[in-house]
Amino acid sequence: MIAAAEHYLPVGRTLLLGGQWQAGERCMPVYNPWTRDVLQEVACAGPAEVARALEYARSGARRSRALGSGERAVLLRRAAELVQARAAEFARCITSESGKPISAAQKEVARCIHTLRLSAEEATRIVGETLNFDSVEGGAGRSGYYQYEPLGIVVAITPFNDPLNLVAHKLGPAIAAGNATILKPAEQAPLSALMLVRVLLEAGLPPGVVNVLTGYGSDFGAALVGAPEVALVSFTGGEAAGQAIARQAGMKRLLMELGANSPVIVSDRADLDRAVPSCVSGAYWASGQNCVGVQRIFVQQRIYREFAERFACQARALQVGDPGSEHCDVGPLISPADVQRVDRWVQQALSQGANLLCGGEAVGAVAYLPTVLDVGQRQVSVCDTEVFGPVVSLHSYDALDEAIAAANRPDYMIHGAIFTDSLQEAMRAIRELECAGVLVNDSTDYRLDAMPFGGSKRGSMGREGVRHAIAQMVQTKTVCFNLSA
Repeated sequence: MIAAAEHYLPVGRTLLLGGQWQAGERCMPVYNPWTRDVLQEVACAGPAEVARALEYARSGARRSRALGSGERAVLLRRAAELVQARAAEFARCITSESGKPISAAQKEVARCIHTLRLSAEEATRIVGETLNFDSVEGGAGRSGYYQYEPLGIVVAITPFNDPLNLVAHKLGPAIAAGNATILKPAEQAPLSALMLVRVLLEAGLPPGVVNVLTGYGSDFGAALVGAPEVALVSFTGGEAAGQAIARQAGMKRLLMELGANSPVIVSDRADLDRAVPSCVSGAYWASGQNCVGVQRIFVQQRIYREFAERFACQARALQVGDPGSEHCDVGPLISPADVQRVDRWVQQALSQGANLLCGGEAVGAVAYLPTVLDVGQRQVSVCDTEVFGPVVSLHSYDALDEAIAAANRPDYMIHGAIFTDSLQEAMRAIRELECAGVLVNDSTDYRLDAMPFGGSKRGSMGREGVRHAIAQMVQTKTVCFNLSA
């Protein structure tokens, strides 16, 4: 399925060190999640490759810093144009390696193009301000300003579920800010990331500004994130891996998004013709492997039964199958082990009293049917964690304060949402939901690539979104002139 892209994929040589694609001592397979065929073998990095990547990144940081902001902007715009020209190849690669339905992969490519263009725009907007040193006694005759400068070396670690756009969200801002980056793409889905890096080189990126280490993070991750010359680690992934990185990284900046458990409140003043399809889409996009996907829906008791019936009917109608088909709505999970995990959690929820409205079955060893659990006001353990699969739980509530309290129960969230035509209810949800973003009459999975994006409570470690990521990747330098006689 990715054969059309192989003319510019670095087949078999996937370690980028100082602008040169190189092989490793051993390789690892990348599987198609739907067919389980091996798509490609990629090189496995180790501590020796980390040392070389750091060496090249040091010189790359000097080259990147020397580029004018206009040069960085031109480079990023050129890369966006190249991705757009090869959009179909990128989409096929995303689908092949991640199992994302082709229609969703096409949208991810469009978002990647937008992310690169945003990065180009922001490259020329990294500006400081003048300072009034003479505003205090003893400052007479002094004037000056502060400016922003790159941190130096950024380590970027990306997940499988958005294998192209989340790479763009790290590389684009890092390049715009004048940093060098060492990219560690997802073990399960590194191929579209490699294609993007190849495009950046073609667009004129100097050697060493981006270096790539593929392979198993357990082999070299600690050496990479713990290196003292690394100034920032940007990681998107699971909490356990995030905790390990935080321990290994030591005294450096951390920018992390560690998952979520997104709640949606559906008021009895909601438009169900809007709320139901929006929640269905938000729940099963990318087979539920989406950090802001709809997972828990709290529905006012008066409309609970109608919402549940309509939601389950639309979930049941979704097409599960080959993600390369234009008719596919829900593709495979990233691995058979994840299918087994999701099924265990669903069966546990049923044993705890949840009712199954639809789904609850695996499709072979690779996919899982869109599943709806009628939980009502019970407590089931599947609601307390991030499922990262096509499973939604429906909960009933009487008063809005009950729904908000239940929505806030998990100690990590990114987005929350409410469907209502009441401005008073909407404003109360905005004030009281303990999350980083509140969507009103929209699904939690909506994201504008320019908006600040990240977790709240336990999952809060900085913000992505191009301009906001750049703010994490620069530091101030103050300049003062003493011009007194």
